[in-house]
Amino acid sequence: MSYQFNDIEAKWQKYWAEHQTFKAENNSDKPKYYVLDMFPYPSGAGLHVGHPLGYIASDIYARFKRHQGYNVLHPQGYDSFGLPAEQYAIQTGQHPAITTATNIKRYREQLDKIGFSFDWSREVRTSNPEYYKWTQWIFIQLFNSWYNIDTGKAEDITNLISKFEAEGNKNVNAACDDDTEAFSAAEWNAFSSEDKQTILLKYRLTYLAETEVNWCPALGTVLANDEIVNGVSERGGHPVIRKKMTQWSMRISAYAERLLQGLDTIDWPEPLKESQRNWIGKSVGAAVKFKVDGHEDWIEVFTTRPDTIFGATFMTLAPEHDLVSKIVTDAQRAEVEAYIEATAKRSERERMADVKTISGVFTGAYVLHPFNGEKLPIWIGDYVLAGYGTGAVMAVPCGDQRDYDFTRFFAGKEGMPEIVNIFEGVDISEEAFADKEKTIIGNSDFLNGLTYKEAVKRAIEELEKIEQGQGKINYRLRDAVFSRQRYWGEPFPVYYVNGMPQMIDLKHLPLELPEVEKYLPTETGEPPLGNAEVWAWDTNTNTVVSNTLVTSSGVEKPQEDNGIYPLELNTMPGWAGSSYYFNRYMDSENTNEVFSKEAIDYWKQVDLYIGGSEHATGHLLYARFWQKFLFDKGIVPVDEFAKKLINQGMILGTSAIVYRVSGTNKYVSKNLKHDYEVEELRVDVNMINASDEVDIEALKNWQPQFKDAEFILEDGKYIVGREAEKMSKRWFNVVNPDDICENYGADTLRLYEMFLGPLEQAKPWNTAGISGVHSFLKKLWKLYHNGEEFNVSDEAPSKDSLKTLHKTIKKVTQDIDTFSFNTSVSSFMIAVNELTAQKCNSREILEPLAIIISPYAPHIAEELWSKLGHEQSITFAAFPEFDEKHLVESTKEYPVSFNGKMRFKIELPLDMGKEEIEKIILEDERTQNQLQGRVPKKVIVVHGKIVNVVG
Repeated sequence: MSYQFNDIEAKWQKYWAEHQTFKAENNSDKPKYYVLDMFPYPSGAGLHVGHPLGYIASDIYARFKRHQGYNVLHPQGYDSFGLPAEQYAIQTGQHPAITTATNIKRYREQLDKIGFSFDWSREVRTSNPEYYKWTQWIFIQLFNSWYNIDTGKAEDITNLISKFEAEGNKNVNAACDDDTEAFSAAEWNAFSSEDKQTILLKYRLTYLAETEVNWCPALGTVLANDEIVNGVSERGGHPVIRKKMTQWSMRISAYAERLLQGLDTIDWPEPLKESQRNWIGKSVGAAVKFKVDGHEDWIEVFTTRPDTIFGATFMTLAPEHDLVSKIVTDAQRAEVEAYIEATAKRSERERMADVKTISGVFTGAYVLHPFNGEKLPIWIGDYVLAGYGTGAVMAVPCGDQRDYDFTRFFAGKEGMPEIVNIFEGVDISEEAFADKEKTIIGNSDFLNGLTYKEAVKRAIEELEKIEQGQGKINYRLRDAVFSRQRYWGEPFPVYYVNGMPQMIDLKHLPLELPEVEKYLPTETGEPPLGNAEVWAWDTNTNTVVSNTLVTSSGVEKPQEDNGIYPLELNTMPGWAGSSYYFNRYMDSENTNEVFSKEAIDYWKQVDLYIGGSEHATGHLLYARFWQKFLFDKGIVPVDEFAKKLINQGMILGTSAIVYRVSGTNKYVSKNLKHDYEVEELRVDVNMINASDEVDIEALKNWQPQFKDAEFILEDGKYIVGREAEKMSKRWFNVVNPDDICENYGADTLRLYEMFLGPLEQAKPWNTAGISGVHSFLKKLWKLYHNGEEFNVSDEAPSKDSLKTLHKTIKKVTQDIDTFSFNTSVSSFMIAVNELTAQKCNSREILEPLAIIISPYAPHIAEELWSKLGHEQSITFAAFPEFDEKHLVESTKEYPVSFNGKMRFKIELPLDMGKEEIEKIILEDERTQNQLQGRVPKKVIVVHGKIVNVVG
């Protein structure tokens, strides 16, 4: 009976779906294990063979844990809000929901064909109102909370209001806006309602503020830093500029220290944790205030080197700093404004990454040194960012190389003083001196002769005495902008009364996206929701109503006179729905709450999370922030959402390259290209065979440029070049998993993806290599069959077969536990080869063999298990346990040599003594033939190794 993989896989996929084999229960006597993949965005292109890599790995582990007796939760869903569907809507007018549903249908078909053990009963889609109702609810919880630094957690905003009413804010230690002014209880109680709401926005964990943002005019929206690559939008490659807008923001900065400390409690890859540490960017130093000469304003800077304060020679502000326009002199104004305009065209990431370009402009203004009153010129430079720290830098050229280079570059220009050396015994003629350990301060008044640590402590003490500074811990992490000027995203559950945001009550959620005629911003520049005709909140009926109210006389009346208020026009960013979806899976059908206490207390957190490292400072950071907030509010039982994280590597496409002779329509084969000046073009890999030969007729029909082309062949063939690079439609190197499943089977695809190499590493795809894995599965099938007959006996197995089985059990168990899936596939191949050679057909061997292969190749394992007489799925069969006794050698095959030349081998018990071995060897007929009647001089026996007959 041949291996009919298409029929077998269709049969068992249908069985799993009908029996809901992988459905997890929220209460079980079994121990729980939660395995999760970072859920996909359903793009129109569908899956290519690179996408399932992490899914296959997580599926192997989920199936393995079921075999070990765990109640396994392994859900799947879709991160279904996103720019591509909206861009398609702009181009075609088709509603993004229709595009998204079509794409999801395609994804589901592809995922099902690969045989994943997902619990589809828990599927979530972030764009479904039933799901984003809870995204909106969490947003409201954040709005109604503040961060109490004294207790180290988020608390209800009503507690803060009570403090204000009783004692003002002087004794409140909270995470809040830097410009929050002090007020007494009497002042608070006298404030108007609008004033109180404005003040509370400075404390809320989600708040409205005018913020410097990355604005992409072509996409009509704000982008997060991680959505920008090389100064342009990741989606579409459009220019991005910096501009100020009133936006919703999340006060993630309040959690900076806890996000840092939490990294020590989770088993995540160290490079990823280091990325988060760098992104959070903790620094210890001092805040120093400088008075602006001739103005009432002060500029605060943060410095990690307050010991070098007497080496400060100028100050640099971010070009977008609020004070720049106020302090710039008339003489410098034109140059300053031109510089600001140019800087706005560069993203923050581009400015941070560019360490070579030196640019800046003198403002004409000065600050006064806090200790000696010297006037220090104020410059602006794009290496200073408004959102990091205070947007101002105290420049100490003698101790900082960037300040040193800046000073040298502008030496002799107005407003650029000479470098002052404050380090004893150090030459700074060529470069700045930054060695803290060797620092001895000089030329610095009361700091003279002090070491780095001594001088830091003394400088902070003196700054505090004159009330112009204090010790401070600073973080690079900035609050996350939470608004997008898009249609296809979660609506904010917010309406405005007199310009102040008000939350819609939970019982009226979800607030669903309205219909719009156009998905572009309005003619007046409002986000796409501004196109909606029905998008206002009626507080009388708690429903969405028309934006305009027309009287019988046809005159529009102000809506707010009638209790009807404008709704928020922005939508939430793509990371909103993915910041808690792992918790929603625990109780995804619950319509009354985000999840029940019973469900969250049972599953607690993800035990194994698999996904890409590119999410290190985006999704993975935001999700940790939301988890910690929900923990503070008593909504979740743990403050880290994933115990263990693995970053899978990338499967690279093996691109096919043809070589066009420059200036012609001739294409020369790879090994002849050195005789010509050529240009490289990528072509569709599906036209290339295993020998790297292109199908010329297919190529001619593929694109018009090849139709009449001339091909210069080698030995009658056109051989393409190959290059491993990211699998992408752009490079025509995408391989469709559907084709692999159709031609070789899903089990072959699963095994091959694991066989390519270690899970965490990048590895190139080569379809030609898949035939070897497919041949293995045919051999596995043949092991259980004799021709057309299923052939498994109840006879006792041989010692060799038991040894083969148990060394495989041992290796595969170790491999799965350490996520070394590639070496397991090799072990399976070795085992099947050995058992085939042993002519093994023993049930005692072949039954456990089917189980250990099952996580990797579940379809064939299910079929064999069924043929072995089992009515239930192999899914919950106990994983075989390794028995050491079968690997203990009881005999040894001794090579027998005569005068150093090996002549034959003999198998003897390992516990046999030397004298007995010598006796058996000398009596052996083969020995007699070698000796020809001679008496040997001696017999050397090296126990457990060799026998050598001398003489």
